[in-house]
Amino acid sequence: MSASSTSERVRAIDWLRGIAVLFMVQCHALVLLTPELRQSKTTKHLLMLDGLVAPAFLFAAGFALAMLLVRSAASGKRSERFGRNLRRALQVLGVATLVNWMWFPLFREPRWLARLDILHCVGLSLLLVLPVAAWLASRPRVLRGVALALALVVFFLSPLGEAAQGPWAYVLNKSTGAVFPLLPWLGFTWLGAYAGAVAGEQGRAGLVRALLFLAGLGFAGWMAEDPLRDMYPEHRFFVTNPSNAAERWMWVCLVLLGLMELERRTASAGEPSRVRRFVETFGTSSMSAYFFHEALLYFHIFGFSFEKVWGGRSGWGQYTLLTGVLICLTYGLCVGLDAARNAVRRAGRFLVETLRGGFGEKIARSE
Repeated sequence: MSASSTSERVRAIDWLRGIAVLFMVQCHALVLLTPELRQSKTTKHLLMLDGLVAPAFLFAAGFALAMLLVRSAASGKRSERFGRNLRRALQVLGVATLVNWMWFPLFREPRWLARLDILHCVGLSLLLVLPVAAWLASRPRVLRGVALALALVVFFLSPLGEAAQGPWAYVLNKSTGAVFPLLPWLGFTWLGAYAGAVAGEQGRAGLVRALLFLAGLGFAGWMAEDPLRDMYPEHRFFVTNPSNAAERWMWVCLVLLGLMELERRTASAGEPSRVRRFVETFGTSSMSAYFFHEALLYFHIFGFSFEKVWGGRSGWGQYTLLTGVLICLTYGLCVGLDAARNAVRRAGRFLVETLRGGFGEKIARSE
């Protein structure tokens, strides 16, 4: 396997995240519909598609972490990559806390700090996967075996986690108000780490084989619905049962395979299309997109929010229009934030170079 084939960017992962962002905004915007329409068959079908959003985000997070660590270990830069991944996970948890502050009175009721939503789940999952992935990054075959084993263990223990009480309940189940507890969602991050370890070692060809294997394994779990339901005490099947998780990761892997084929066919194209740049912006700025669309949708800015003005009052036509506007505003804010970050980086580099140049001139004059 050539070095270039194992070090190139897998843009299909960016596209998967970007598409997941679009469906996430659409899902959250359902709050704008009238109560009757939120109970309609169309909404239920949309929610079935939206059920793949969180698995896609978590899978992509684990994939990127493991792939980059494996590549960094091969080039002798594992420690540097570990630090960057750690900072990224802490940033995710910081934004998650900020979003909770928008929703709840954290200063009066600090207990809301422990409420796990999707960003908390992503951040905590990355913190749990990171030390194992960093430790085994130089042995990717061992890493992928451990990651796959831990993913299956998480999924098979998830129905039992519903009985957890006390402090553990805050992170293991929904009994304390967590929207995305670690069970079963951590399992998707471990699956992503498995695929990322394969991609880091074997490149695209290995990744295709890994995704086909995971899709087949997911199909087998999906078909084993009845025995997997009956082997546990009563539980929320569509939340914690391994068969339900298997169906979700099967579809995520099949979508990613389709996106990889699309990437292969368009790899030799010239300038990327506007649609591709649009999706990739959301894929590379998914955390910013989450924060901005949540703020626009729910947080009262000068007395305005989409939910306050149009919540529970929209038919399908108005919902579609408002969702499009919400997506465009979120996109504009993400682009603006990226431009601001790049400007700050350029200014910082210019300042450092200027200071170094001035310091060097002073030394030369003194000599």
